[in-house]
Amino acid sequence: MILDTHVHSKEFSYDSPLPIREAILRGKAAGLDGLCVTDHEHMGMRRLAEQLTRRHDFLVLVGMEFLTFEGDLLVFGLDTVPDRAMHADELVSLVNRQGGCAVSAHPFRDNGRGLGNEIRGLHGLHGLEALNGSTRPHHNAMASDLAFELGLARLGGSDAHLPDRVGLCATRFLEPVRNERDLIRAVRAGLVEPVVLEDGRYRTSTAPADRVPVLDASSRRTEQERQYVS
Repeated sequence: MILDTHVHSKEFSYDSPLPIREAILRGKAAGLDGLCVTDHEHMGMRRLAEQLTRRHDFLVLVGMEFLTFEGDLLVFGLDTVPDRAMHADELVSLVNRQGGCAVSAHPFRDNGRGLGNEIRGLHGLHGLEALNGSTRPHHNAMASDLAFELGLARLGGSDAHLPDRVGLCATRFLEPVRNERDLIRAVRAGLVEPVVLEDGRYRTSTAPADRVPVLDASSRRTEQERQYVS
């Protein structure tokens, strides 16, 4: 099954004008089986997720994008949002203690929010976002290469803040995902692969140096899109 594992909602992200209902409808139209709401330092959508899943017959899971001192992490399985700023190793340790999973978001994005080569010394990390729909292709390629080198799971996510970005990149799960625990188990086991939407179908990125032309920030991103990349 295919999930967009990085979506921001208008309801709980300070930088997103994308209502969750519209994200769901766009995701279904793109051919997704579900999506993960990963709002910045917020898991407010969690109390609505089961209701949304039933109403739309479309899986809605909730994690969080948390900005550590070194860069952003996508995390799943935490009980609550940390009440203070943290270093990446502190957050990864907390996630592991609670049985969750931690993924480096857009690792090589050059806006101060990617972990970059800090990943090499970060123990307990479970995966890297190898395809991010709001990141330059060569930065995605660097992330993919590093994931292969370190033997970490490779995920894909749109990082959507606008409707037309939903589902551009996603993650194929190689076993059924019915809830957050299933997602965590699959990521920790590496039973995932990044996919990109091309001509109405999802294509798997199979090679470390596969330069998937997801988004060329210098030429194809609009001014409106630029302000929502974080």
